[in-house]
Amino acid sequence: MPVNSSGQERQSYGTVFYWHPTVRQHATGQRPGGPIEIDTMSNKPTTDTEKNTEQSFDVTIIGGGMVGLTAAIGLAQSGFNVAVVERAPKGDLTAAEYDGRSSALAFANCRMLEALGIWRHMEQYAQPINEIRVSDGPSLLHLHFDHKALGEGPLGNMVENRHTRIALFERLNELKNIQLFLGNDIESLERTAEKTVVSLASGTEITSKLLLGTDGRNSMVRRSANIPVSVFDYKQYGIVCSIEHEIGHEGIAHERFLPAGPFAILPLTGNRSSLVWTEKAHLVNTIMALPERSFAAEIQRRTGDFLGKIKPVGGRWAYPLSLQYADAYTDTRMAILGDAAHGIHPIAGQGLNLGLRDVAALIEVITDSARVGLDIGSEQVLDGYAGWRHADNAALISVTDLLNRLFSNDVAPIRAARDIGLAVVNEIPPLKNFFMSHARGTVGELPKLLRGEAL
Repeated sequence: MPVNSSGQERQSYGTVFYWHPTVRQHATGQRPGGPIEIDTMSNKPTTDTEKNTEQSFDVTIIGGGMVGLTAAIGLAQSGFNVAVVERAPKGDLTAAEYDGRSSALAFANCRMLEALGIWRHMEQYAQPINEIRVSDGPSLLHLHFDHKALGEGPLGNMVENRHTRIALFERLNELKNIQLFLGNDIESLERTAEKTVVSLASGTEITSKLLLGTDGRNSMVRRSANIPVSVFDYKQYGIVCSIEHEIGHEGIAHERFLPAGPFAILPLTGNRSSLVWTEKAHLVNTIMALPERSFAAEIQRRTGDFLGKIKPVGGRWAYPLSLQYADAYTDTRMAILGDAAHGIHPIAGQGLNLGLRDVAALIEVITDSARVGLDIGSEQVLDGYAGWRHADNAALISVTDLLNRLFSNDVAPIRAARDIGLAVVNEIPPLKNFFMSHARGTVGELPKLLRGEAL
């Protein structure tokens, strides 16, 4: 369980973490130009919308996090009628205290968000990543990536997760063929050769041709299909917070490898940065309980003085780190995406990017299939998605796992070898450009959306 600075545990559902509220049933009507939103978390009176106990869609998505909502928008933009079921209410999803994390969105994924009409709602909150500097503790040897070497846009953009969610909801408001079922508990999932049926505690029954699970590492959708999952506990936590600093970051992201694990300083808008501090599990409760002044001193010690005096702002969060991957991505009329299919170490900042690549591939596969009259929930169509994504995900899972094992120690011979490795890569432009292209998400067989093209 993740913990916050007060020491309270938080439950997980969907692709994000939420406070479990008391359920009170109600429904709201459709907002002008936007989706109908069924929300059982407030005390407004029930309307005829909720009394309609059976509703039919092309696709039902379980999990209203960033991956799930992006998938809903992409599918709706391609003409499908989509239902999104999420246990947390919208107010929780967009609250500042809900999730303190920020995400490094790769260049290719930013192109997809632009193609889906989402980027214009979040661009003002985005900080371009122009350079990445990788160093190993106090070593003078390092690796430096500069976007100018590739000549096309930044390496990516840092955006606070809260602002990404707000942007997703703003884009949802512009689409009429999405219906949101927020604050809803699921009583049962049923899949047959002909359809999927999701029964909600509110009494609504949702039928569709295809069920998508974007409901996180503890995915109900994945478990309903009895898909085996391999898990490796790193016995590390990621401590996350934001800082203000005296000196500007100049759009440079820093990844410093310390004995306990990577310490990332990631640029946000203004003179602010997001920290992802990897620490051994047995030390996390002590660090999270530190008074503000002591916590700031620990950050300053690890950061150094290149940003001047630093000050933590907002809350602090801690998340357990593990490697997790599902043996299969599909089953009868069902596919899983994002953390439901794979969860990786944040060492390269690629977790959300992998999930968005899943989305891009799935949308293209089922859109192309529907155009030629195929059943979007058929085994043939879903195998196309699974085959496309397995190899790409497996490669990055292996790389991030290897990097974390290699750098999360202070063994002298290993430390010397990795420092030399960083220096060698830094001096070979073609090899360095290859790694930069991977960071930008522009390597491999890219779906059209990741190329910024319409479907």
